[in-house]
Amino acid sequence: MNLVSVERDWVIVVARSDTTALRTMNSQMRRIDLVCKLLGPFFIGILDGVSTETAILANLAMNCASVVVEYFTIAKVYYQVPELQHPKTTPPIVPQNEEQQTRQNAWVSFKKVMQKTSSDLRLYFTHPAFAPSFSIALLYCTVLSFGGVMVTYLLASGYTSAQIAAMRTVSVTLEVLATWIGPWLMKRIGPVRAGLWFLSWELGCLAVGVSIFWRYADNVLVSTLGLVCGSMLSRIGLWGVDLSAQVIIQEEVEAEKRGAFSAVEASWQNVFEMCSYTSTIIFSSPSQFHNPTALSVTAVFFAWLLYSSFVKKRRGHLVHWPTCMSPEKQQATIDELLESGPSRRREGL
Repeated sequence: MNLVSVERDWVIVVARSDTTALRTMNSQMRRIDLVCKLLGPFFIGILDGVSTETAILANLAMNCASVVVEYFTIAKVYYQVPELQHPKTTPPIVPQNEEQQTRQNAWVSFKKVMQKTSSDLRLYFTHPAFAPSFSIALLYCTVLSFGGVMVTYLLASGYTSAQIAAMRTVSVTLEVLATWIGPWLMKRIGPVRAGLWFLSWELGCLAVGVSIFWRYADNVLVSTLGLVCGSMLSRIGLWGVDLSAQVIIQEEVEAEKRGAFSAVEASWQNVFEMCSYTSTIIFSSPSQFHNPTALSVTAVFFAWLLYSSFVKKRRGHLVHWPTCMSPEKQQATIDELLESGPSRRREGL
C-alpha cells in the first residue's frame, strides 16, 4: 500500500514538480529502506544469539511500534501538504435506488471489478511508461540476491552464517552506494540513459558471475565466489535502474492514473517474484541451482531488451557516440575519401 500511495504518488505531490527534489527524496527513501534491511536482521540475529524468545518478542514490539510511528508520520505529511487532500477524480453520483440494487446484486459488483481490472491493465500496457515499468518488474524474477533462496544455497555449499552475513553486508553497502550514484548520474545524462547504463551494468555483472558459476561447477569455492561477487556488484545496477525508472514513471504517469498504474506494476512484480520461487520448487536440489540462476539472467536480459527498445524509441539511438565517432561523421569521411580518390589519381598522372 505504501509503495503505491506514498512512494509513487505522494512524493510527486510533495516535490511540487521540482525534479531535483523528487530525485533526492526517491534516493533518500530507498537509502532508508536498504539501511533498515541491513540493520534489522543484524539486530535480530544478535538477540537470537541470546534468546530466541527475546528475539521474537523484540520483533513483535518493533512491528507494533512501527505501525504507530508510521500512522502519525503519514498523517502529519497528509495535513501539512494541502495538495494531498484534493481528490484526483470526482466520484460519480449514483442514485440511491441504483446503489441499493448494486449492493444487492453480487454479479453486478463482480462485473464492475472485472471491468476496472481490464481498464487498469489496458492503461498499463498502452502507457508510454510501460517499458521501464515492466523492465523493473522482470528484475524480480531472480534468485541472485541475498534472499532466502541464495542464503540456503550458500549454507548448503558449506558457508557459515557469519560468512554469509559479511557477504550480505557488502551487498547492502553497494546497494546504498547506488542511492548516491543514481541521482548523480541522472543529473548528468538524464534518467532514461542512466537507466540503460545501470541495467547494462547489472546484466554484465550477472552474466560474468553466472558464467563463472557454470564454468567451474566442479570447484565449489570458485563457482560460488564468482556467483556471489557478480550478484553483489550487480546490486549497484539494480537499484540504479530502479531509481531511474521510478523517476520516469513519476514524471510521465498522469496524476489521476498513478494509483492504477502503480498497482498493476506492483502486481507484476509479485507475479515474477513468485516465478522465481516456483523455479526453486521445481529445481529444489542444490545441485540444480544453476537452472534458477540461468532463469534469473534470462529475465534480466529480457528486461534489458525491453528497456533498450524504450531508449531507442525515445532517443533514436542506444549508444551516444562522440562527434568524431558518430555514424554520420564516419559516412562523411568515407564520402570525402571516395570523392578525393579520382582527383588524386589525376594529379598523379
